[in-house]
Amino acid sequence: MERFWKRKSPPSATDQDEGSSQQNKGASNISAPTRTSLILSPKDVNLDELPYDPADRKRIIEYPGFKLQEEIRRRYLIRGPHRPQPGFSYPQTIIGKKPRRFNPDWFEQYDWLEYSEKVDKAFCLYCYLFRDCIDGQAGNDAFVTKGFSGWNNKPRLDTHVGGVTSCHNAAIKRYNNLLKPSQSIEFALKKQQDVAKEEYFIRLSTSINAIRYLLHQGLAFRGHNESEDSAIRGNFLELVKLLAEQNEKIKRVVLRNAPENHQMVSPEIQKDIANCFAEIIVNSIIEEIGGDVFCLLVDESADVSDKEQMLWFCERLIGVVHVAETTSACLKSNIDALFSKYKLSWKQVRGQGYDGASNMRGEFNGLRALILRENGSAHYVHCFAHQLQLVIVAVAKKNDDISDFFYMISLLLNVAGASCKRKDMIRQSQQERVKRAIGSGQISTRTGLNQEKTLQRPRDTRWCSHYKTLLKSLNSLFPSVIEVLQYVEKDGPNDKKRRQARGLLDYLKDFDFVFHLHMMLMILGHANSLSLCLQRKDQDILEAISEVKLTKQKFQQIRDDGWESLLQTIYSFCEEHSIPKLDMEEEYIDRHKPRKNLLTYMAALSPKDSFGDFKLESLMELAKLHLDDFNQEQLKDLAHELPIYIDNIKADERFSNLNSITALAKLMVDTNKHQAFPLVYKLLKLVLILPVATASVVRCFSAMKIVKTILRNRIGNTFMNDCIICFVEPAFVATISDNAVIDRFQKMKNRNRRMLL
Repeated sequence: MERFWKRKSPPSATDQDEGSSQQNKGASNISAPTRTSLILSPKDVNLDELPYDPADRKRIIEYPGFKLQEEIRRRYLIRGPHRPQPGFSYPQTIIGKKPRRFNPDWFEQYDWLEYSEKVDKAFCLYCYLFRDCIDGQAGNDAFVTKGFSGWNNKPRLDTHVGGVTSCHNAAIKRYNNLLKPSQSIEFALKKQQDVAKEEYFIRLSTSINAIRYLLHQGLAFRGHNESEDSAIRGNFLELVKLLAEQNEKIKRVVLRNAPENHQMVSPEIQKDIANCFAEIIVNSIIEEIGGDVFCLLVDESADVSDKEQMLWFCERLIGVVHVAETTSACLKSNIDALFSKYKLSWKQVRGQGYDGASNMRGEFNGLRALILRENGSAHYVHCFAHQLQLVIVAVAKKNDDISDFFYMISLLLNVAGASCKRKDMIRQSQQERVKRAIGSGQISTRTGLNQEKTLQRPRDTRWCSHYKTLLKSLNSLFPSVIEVLQYVEKDGPNDKKRRQARGLLDYLKDFDFVFHLHMMLMILGHANSLSLCLQRKDQDILEAISEVKLTKQKFQQIRDDGWESLLQTIYSFCEEHSIPKLDMEEEYIDRHKPRKNLLTYMAALSPKDSFGDFKLESLMELAKLHLDDFNQEQLKDLAHELPIYIDNIKADERFSNLNSITALAKLMVDTNKHQAFPLVYKLLKLVLILPVATASVVRCFSAMKIVKTILRNRIGNTFMNDCIICFVEPAFVATISDNAVIDRFQKMKNRNRRMLL
């Protein structure tokens, strides 16, 4: 016992970071557990919130229970060594009177090496995870608890690795035994028989295929009562049962025919397999991005259980995160955590797109401003579809006549659509009119035509809803609506409803109403076409700008030449429904002038009309907005490269009929012109990255309503995230092989059975 109380000499300055290299080799490097381990229970440990920075981590033995320790080791190993985001600036330290810093190239040579930004020191992941199971080694603490910072002494890394019998290599051997059991001696001694291995594979593959289908369709997994005497045990168990009934080979090894503790159908198994699918999809997206630039899309909304959920995209859905509040600081903090998890860098962001909420687009404290402080090249684009909807809502509220028009429509919907009986009256009246029109040959019949229609209520936040209300609820159902109002006027439940119906009848039979109805139908019809165009997934920003210009030109054309056709349509409607006509004309003067901005600079890249919009000055101004991608020398080179580029492109007939910058970029790659004009191609790529609209985010909120329903409102955050990712990316789910899922599934936890694939 006296050797444990042996006095130690103070370490020298050069050895301070490398640990006590003069210790007795027989001394253990395992220190006594802290008080934390005495009071910590497995229930207190959230595996999703494990600290990943080596400076923040606890020792493995401080976690209670061997099973929990193994789970924690697996989590760290699947994630890999902690390393800073690309572009991180490593601080310098004076060593031997010279400034030294960590060399990130060491990451390529040493797969076990990790780095802590908090303490500016390097650590060994394998030794951290397994050194408590191994007898001590001189200097081991330098890469486990103290950290190594001798940046002038790279050979020290090789010394840490040591020989075949070193503690580091012993830790690697334990790592292989944990994640690659087929390579371990223990596995060889306990090798399963071929029959048991095949049964395990069939059982697990059946569960994977059942879950693949449920994820693809966005269906619930579990039922209210999953006991064996229940008539409906939930979608997952019923689907496994159906697969077993269709295949005798599956039936012999699943459910009742499988060991009770190894049926592979427990809720935990279901969540693990769903997580495997989601993580494989996300990793594929992250690998596709690589170290290249991308745009960021973020939005938030409450789900059916009133939890605020944040969806974030790196051009495709990456995850759904529950947020405690929707302040810009909270959203930014959650995005930082996700960037750290997937090893993304703010330096890679070149575009950010949100709706018009103040916490998103605020110029001083909004999420937009916080991200711009991280990266000035992360240009903000207000969602085009949101802007268009805001214009429509603004028109409806700012103009008194149109504001009254939509107010009366809202009142109409409350009166005519207030009960199921009145809605049935509208449907029945419309069906009779359609039958008479078909019989007289006024309308044709074909699949999809003459569908049942009903009143639809417009919403300020629902794109195109005002247009659908006017087109489907009023223009198409006008005679039926009049009949219902006449019924309410005569037999309404109370005086208030009868008075409202009488007032609505007077308003609907007035020429002003007909004029406002058809004028807004015309305006919103073109706006609806533009909105649908902006919502396309493959829409690029220049094409969006072009569509906006075309829509504005169409409106100008209507102002100049469309008055007569509009009046003719209005008069025809009045004659059909016996409404008095009026003659009216009024001149309109345009008071708006175009403005130059980021979007107009981009238009100079458009290949339309044989690159008719090409302007050297605009493209140079556009490049100056991306100073993180173009330094002063590159700007000078770009100024010389652009004239050569445009002459070369115009002379090449292959580029003469292009209509979008997406097609231009593809053709440049196919013809190797992206190598001949690298700076122009870089500018073109930066323009393609910028988002057009957040329609993809809105679609994911719709997916969230399908996945998390009222009957499924207790679904956990992680499980919901996995289900939504798989539901939104069905093409990925269909291409993921069973073996890829099984491989990740086996590494997640210590399973009762393992297979050799």
